[in-house]
Amino acid sequence: MRIGILTGGGDVPGLNPCIRSITLSADDLGWEVTGFRRGWEGLTHVNLDDSSSQGRYILPLNRENTRTIDRTGGTYLHSSRTNPSKMKKLPPVCEGGDFPKSESTKKGVTSTVYDVTSRVLKNVAALRLDYLIAIGGDDTLSYAARLDREGVKVVAIPKTMDNDVQNTEYCIGFSTAVTRAMEAIERQRTTVGSHERIGIFRVFGRDAGYTALYTAHVTSLRCAIPEYKFDLKHLIDLLITDKRSNPSNYTLVVLSEGAEWQGYHVQEYGEADAFGHRKKANVGEDLSEEIKKATGEETIVSDLTYDLRSGSPDFVDKMVASTFAGMATDCIAKGEHGRMMAISHGCYATVQIPDPKLGPRKVDIETMYNTERYRPNYAHKLGLPIFLVRA
Repeated sequence: MRIGILTGGGDVPGLNPCIRSITLSADDLGWEVTGFRRGWEGLTHVNLDDSSSQGRYILPLNRENTRTIDRTGGTYLHSSRTNPSKMKKLPPVCEGGDFPKSESTKKGVTSTVYDVTSRVLKNVAALRLDYLIAIGGDDTLSYAARLDREGVKVVAIPKTMDNDVQNTEYCIGFSTAVTRAMEAIERQRTTVGSHERIGIFRVFGRDAGYTALYTAHVTSLRCAIPEYKFDLKHLIDLLITDKRSNPSNYTLVVLSEGAEWQGYHVQEYGEADAFGHRKKANVGEDLSEEIKKATGEETIVSDLTYDLRSGSPDFVDKMVASTFAGMATDCIAKGEHGRMMAISHGCYATVQIPDPKLGPRKVDIETMYNTERYRPNYAHKLGLPIFLVRA
């Protein structure tokens, strides 16, 4: 049995324990494991006739070279935001080839993208891979679903700090992200409190507010999430009331990067990535300016985003990562494919790789978010799984 592993999209704590656990399980079964570096780029850019290209993109995995990687964050295999079905430029190894292409026009600018899936299929066949394990978020896994439909046997493992992959209640990286945010906020209370200001914390969450919501849950703060456009005046009034009610005369609020208030849209900048995402401007800075204009109060804005994905994983992410890894090898041993490792109803499960058309999983406003107080709903949790939501 020959299996391949790749990690795509942003790194999160927990990827390395997952890679190591897959490698160890496979070794116990006598399987050969190939790691592809830089996510899907490892299968689009590699030139199998060039040893230096193979050295850049292909990394055989074994007990020796994965022995200590679970002690660190990031991904041993590196990552990229590569979408083989929509490449703006053909990789050098593909230049001169005949690949399907499509054109689109936006704001008067026409762009062309290429679908190099045939190249990916050719490389998978040349390497005689029996299975491919794709570890990533909804973007990475959307292409994993495509490959499975094309006949490659794919098993998926969800990872993202946003915890927004469909069909699962938990993704690798989420617990560590919330833990990091909680720790940073608790540390920065001293600074915000010393200067009697309003502290504004921005965390990841382009389309879904789970990271901000759960951070607010464990720090007892108000929060703003992408799923609900808040009333700016009402939020400011709440924050000023909180500040004046606090003996230390300060208050804090958590914002998802995609949070917006009524009549406001988060600005985007830079070139779109392979999956059509542009970077979002800091909504925290814009909220800060609105607070200053409305009240004259001083604010402190802290962007926690990239700090949340750095460093080693916490207990939950190590445990879930290694468990998902064991489940993935179990699936392969049973000949199953097109499956994603998941937590469903609080239990480990295998589910269908999500249909990309579903988009990211969103916070259920009615049950999880108090739209009057801009806080998580704390009541009526009896019977819910540990992460308080069903897939």
